[in-house]
Amino acid sequence: MQSITPCLWFDGKAEDAMKFYRSIFKSTKVLSVHRQGKKVLVVFFRLNGLEFMGLNGGPNFKFNPAVSFLVSCKSQREVDTYWKKLSKGGAEGQCGWLTDKYGLSWQIVPTALGELMGDKDKKKSDRVFQAMMKMTKIDIKALKSAYNQK
Repeated sequence: MQSITPCLWFDGKAEDAMKFYRSIFKSTKVLSVHRQGKKVLVVFFRLNGLEFMGLNGGPNFKFNPAVSFLVSCKSQREVDTYWKKLSKGGAEGQCGWLTDKYGLSWQIVPTALGELMGDKDKKKSDRVFQAMMKMTKIDIKALKSAYNQK
């Protein structure tokens, strides 16, 4: 059991958001849905091994990019899939960041980015960083091209 669970504050959309995220992530599970009458108050769910609580707390608070969830992707296909599904109805941002239709921020990041930027050759890692800064969705092929420039 994880000892810290992110609580996501929604304005009446916690169950809808949970269903949306379940449609995107392969390894998901609804843990519980707590209602007061017909109204959903709290949902608990697991996405790829991480438990979340969704709270229908009302309109007082909104998500902002100061908190985001990073999705590590092994391939461009994975990046493309998460990017397309999570950004639908939301907004694309810079450098692999997006906001979903509920206002939650995500970073869709290929593992190759860290590998290329972590190179000991500062010129190579700087070229990768500069290439990434021009991207919305991260393009692994373009990163590798920047890395291999002479």
